[in-house]
This record gives sequence, structure tokens and C-alpha cells, in this order.
Amino acid sequence: NGAICIQPCSPSFHGETSFVCEDRKWQMLSDACASLDVQSLFQLAHSLHTQHCISCLVVAVASFSFFSLIVSNLFPPSRGYRKADFSCIIPDILSSPAIPGNIADIVELLKKISLLLSENVTRGKMQSYSRIANHILNSSIISNWAFVKDRNAGSILLDSVNLFAGKLLLRNGSESIQEPFIATKGYSIHRNTSGKSFDFSMAFNSTGNITGHVVIPEEELLRLPRASKAISVAFPTLGAILETKQLDPAFVNGMVLSVSLPEELQNILLTFEKLNKLGQAGAQCVGWHLAERRWDPRACEVRAHNVTAVVCVCAHRRRTYRSFSILMSPAVPRSSVLDYITRVGLGLSIFSLVLCLVIEAVVWHHVTKTEITYMRHFCLVNIAASLLVADVLFILAAIVHNTALNYQLCVAATFFLHFFYLALFFWMFTLGLLILYVLLLIFFKITRSVFLAAAFSIGYGCPLVISILTVAITEPKNGYLRSGACWLNWYETKALLAFVVPALSIIVVNLIVVVVVVVKTGRSSVGEGCKSQDLSSMIRVSKNVALLTPLLGLTWGFGLATIIDSRSLAFHITFALLNAFQGFFILLFGTLLDRKTREALRMNCLSSRQKWGLEK
Repeated sequence: NGAICIQPCSPSFHGETSFVCEDRKWQMLSDACASLDVQSLFQLAHSLHTQHCISCLVVAVASFSFFSLIVSNLFPPSRGYRKADFSCIIPDILSSPAIPGNIADIVELLKKISLLLSENVTRGKMQSYSRIANHILNSSIISNWAFVKDRNAGSILLDSVNLFAGKLLLRNGSESIQEPFIATKGYSIHRNTSGKSFDFSMAFNSTGNITGHVVIPEEELLRLPRASKAISVAFPTLGAILETKQLDPAFVNGMVLSVSLPEELQNILLTFEKLNKLGQAGAQCVGWHLAERRWDPRACEVRAHNVTAVVCVCAHRRRTYRSFSILMSPAVPRSSVLDYITRVGLGLSIFSLVLCLVIEAVVWHHVTKTEITYMRHFCLVNIAASLLVADVLFILAAIVHNTALNYQLCVAATFFLHFFYLALFFWMFTLGLLILYVLLLIFFKITRSVFLAAAFSIGYGCPLVISILTVAITEPKNGYLRSGACWLNWYETKALLAFVVPALSIIVVNLIVVVVVVVKTGRSSVGEGCKSQDLSSMIRVSKNVALLTPLLGLTWGFGLATIIDSRSLAFHITFALLNAFQGFFILLFGTLLDRKTREALRMNCLSSRQKWGLEK
């Protein structure tokens, strides 16, 4: 495995093909076999360009000289001298097969033309250039790009086209050049112009078209000190070529739109029609980072989102971001069932937690007469309070994101959401330690003041330190928030690990606690018969596991199943059911099924009835 084999091409091609050994089979790694002579094609294009410049210079001199007649006879304006639009090399390119080796050579040719022959880009030059690029952007040959030796070939092509198109000369204030798989439009703009827009409707494949829309807001145009030009290029298929370079299987789900604007213009609006209309899950507005050659979510934010299209607000930076698109992750299945479970579960959870805290307040003096019961109910109250605040913040964070409020508000919502979810887990951890203390350290006593100090340090101190460090480290790099939600970033800074690592560690520790409880309580009482022994043991074990699972946060462990098989809707529904209803489970198992709490409630109700009867 991993061995590389290189073979020469057939006699009619030059280059080589590389294979890699995987699972005892040779798999093609790259194919550099090509039939084009890119150097000869470039020299031909360069010679025509040079001849055209000489011809133009001679004609200019002749027009101011009395030797004009002689000069025009010596240097006739022949077709060869005037043809500077690269059309002479197009037949050779279009007749060549779009195999990986030829694709790489054509990308190299376009790069050289952009760097060396891009002054005074006329309509004819842009048409020829677009026809060459269109040949390797055809949807029918996109799969061949996977075997191009240079993995950055797609990025190089994008940079080359943007550089060349940015120097397009506009006739009469506008220009429009369209091929099936690349389109270029340009407008003259100035501060008194109303908002300018570019509309593209292009074929993505043989089955249908896809649209894109670029808008320069009027308030941005007011920044212009002088008349200038705006150029936009649309690529319906280039997104499938550019690698996402992300851990999740995200893919480009719209056309790639490039813009070339004056430096004074900073923000633009872009509307992308989705290629695959998978619902509203995971849509992410991104910009192509020129230096890092990757999609960067920091360049854009989602303004609006529906089943068919996404509206993005993007920052245009000539040296960083000039091309934009949308990413879609198919990893998380979206279902109306999941949304319904989340809404109903959160509502019931919030109601249950409020009821739990009310009951605890009513029976507090009756159920906290001993040190152990005081500690247990103190942990339970803080678990319920942390989860209640976290659930409310979860809803507020969704509202903040959906109404496109300011960035600072989203940061604040994420910080407190992170803090209270961590507090939930650390109070569950404190409860787990308390259970171990009761079971294992029978003769070791701690005072109430020591317990309170330790519990507050663990329950709120640790989450506060982790939350502050997370925002302090990642926010200066704009890596605290993930794109598309008020929650911790994962793809760029891995800020989400500041929640995942503590939570999973606590789940593992609390799982050990449950095992200890099962072992301790599974032992039979003296004098029990064999059958009654097994039955009572099973009842005790089942009861303790049922009681402790929600209280110690073990239901969150089902989240691992959604990571292992992220496309399974059944795992996601199970995880949503267990965690959206966690508040209800805490009320049921932590309060209502507790014998002393029920007795205290009953006594409180009887005393209230008697008091009410006497008063009446």
C-alpha cells in the first residue's frame, strides 16, 4: 500500500501517468499525458500580439508623417498583423481531447496569457480567452480534473481568468461575453449611478440552467471618487473543481461568482441559486482566499436563505477575496420530524425545569435535613437551573441568527450558551463525585461549607475559565463563531473542542459512576431466595440506571453515534429525543420519583388544605 508506479504515455502523447497501490490494486493518481504543445501555442499567440503592437505603432507614426503612403505600402495592415485576439490557436485547442494532461497544459497557457499578454483586453481577446477556458470547464469532462497532476490547477485557472477579465476594455460603458460554461459582464460605474447588478443564467449540465446575481449597493457606489468599472465573471461548473479542503464532506452548491471592483467598494450582495435543493441545512456563504487557496467563511455571511437560493453579503478585497460561492454539507440530514422534536422538546423541557425548580423551592426545608440530601438537592437545583438558562439561550441564539442581528450579539449569545452548557455538565460531574463519595468514602465526612466551595468552583468556575479562554484565543482571529449559526467554530479554529472535550470526559467519568452504583446496589440482601434475589437485584439496577442516566448526562453520549454515522436520520432523531426532553427527564427522575420529595409535597399539600380550610 502506498507504492507509486509511473508509466510513460502512448507514442502519440507526451508525459507520464502515475498510479498508487491501494488495497492491492493500482489506482490512477495523476495523468499528465498530453497532445498539445503549450509552448508553441503561447509563442504563436505572443508573436501575433507583438506584431499587432508593432503594426499599431507604425500606423500611429504614419498618420503624423508625410511618409504615410510609403509606410503603408511597406507595412500593409494585413490580417495577420491585426489579428491579436488569440483566435488562431483556438482550432488546435478545441480539437484536442480534454484529458487531464491537456487540461493542465491549457491552464498553464491561460496563466501565461494572463500574466504576459493581458494589456488592453479587447472584446475579441476576451472572447478567444473565454472559448479556451470553456473547453476545459465543460460539465461533461469535470471528472477528468481529478487526475490533473497539480491539485491547485482549478485555483490557478480562477486567478488567471480574474486577472485577464479585470483588464477588459468596455465599449460604450458595458460589455457582455458569454460561453456555455463561463460568462463575463462589465459596467462603467460612478458615484451617481444607482445600484448596479449583474444577472447570470447559465447551463450547468444537459438538464437545466442555474442563476446567479451580483448587486453593488448604492451606498457602496457613493464611496467612488471617480468613474471606474466593475467586472463580474460567472463559472457554473468551477465549484466542482475547487476543493473545499474541509473535514466535512461539504461541496459547492452554486455557481462561482468573481468580481473585480475598485478598492473603495468593500461589500456586495450575491444571490446564488442552489444546484442541489436539499432544504435549508448547512448553507454557508464563502469567499475564495487567494493566498491560502481555500474557501473561507469569514469573507461572507448569510443574509437570507430558503430552499432554492441563498443571499450572501460578502467583503470584496482585491488581494484576498474576489470569488464567492455557497457550500452545502450533506452530512446532517434535515427533517421536519427533527425540527418538530426540537421545538416540542425544548418547550416541554423549559416548562419541566421551571416546575422542577418550583417544587424544589416548596419542599426544600423538608428534603434537606441531612448533609447528604442537602448536597444532592443542591446539585439537582443547579443542574436544572443551568439547563433552563441554556435552553432559553439556545432559542435566543436561533432568533439572533435568523434575524441577522449584529455580530457582537451573536458572540455574546454563543459565549453564554457555551458557559451554561458547560456548567450543566460540570454540575452533573459534581453530582457524580457526590455519589462516589456516598458509596465509597463512608467514614469520611465533609462540611457543608467545604462542599459548597468545591461545588461552586467545579460547577461554575471551570466553565467560566474554559469559556473565557476560548473566546479570548479564537475571537481575535475571527474564528470564534461558525458560519450560519451562533455557536462555536469547528472548521477553522476547532473552538468547538472547548465544549466537546470537557463534555465527553465528564460523560466517561459519570459512566464509571453508574457502573460503580450498579455493582454496589446489585448485591443481594441477606436471607433473600435465589429467584427473589435475582429479581430484586434487576429492579434495583434498572431503577438506578434509569434515574442516573439523565441526571448524569449520559444521554449526550448518543451524540457519538451521530458522528460515527452522521447521515443516519434514526440516530439524529434518537439524540434529539433524549436531549430535547432532558428537562422533562430531570423533573421525572430527579424530583417526582424521589420518595422523600413526594412525601414532602404530600405533606405540604395537606397542610395547605388544612390552613385553607381553617381560614375559610
